[in-house]
Amino acid sequence: MRKVGVVLGSKSDLPVAEKAFGILEEFGVPFEVRILSAHRCPDEARAFAASARQDGFSVLIGFAGMAAHLAGALAANTTLPVIGVPCKGSCFDGMDALLSTVMMPSGIPVATVAVDGGKNAALLALEILAASDEKLAEALDRRRKEEKEAVLAADREVSAKYGAK
Repeated sequence: MRKVGVVLGSKSDLPVAEKAFGILEEFGVPFEVRILSAHRCPDEARAFAASARQDGFSVLIGFAGMAAHLAGALAANTTLPVIGVPCKGSCFDGMDALLSTVMMPSGIPVATVAVDGGKNAALLALEILAASDEKLAEALDRRRKEEKEAVLAADREVSAKYGAK
């Protein structure tokens, strides 16, 4: 199994990224974490993305807030799948980061998850890897069934307490 590259624009993105780490660890998928700002160290971010495939990565996840160009900067320098996670900053409740991440020019795609969507970014990375890994696909299917059962159990509990009388 190949690994996931997780790149943060700054240390302040770490709480959102840690949600992704937990999912990747749960499924036993190796990952490497870097802090490489698209604006403050663009050469290093570019070099990381440009060498990601030969360094054993299969998917990259970029976490950034405000002028969140990191995922796009990574995608501009690799043909690996890149998932962007817009993070809430001090202004605009994350809408600036969302628009900066999702509005990519034709030819440079970035899959974008919800603002602060670290968990979904990891799950999407796993789904990409599972396209060629049957064992991982089965583990994802089991997780979905478990989540479904948890929701249905909550439905039964709430319906018994507050349902039609």
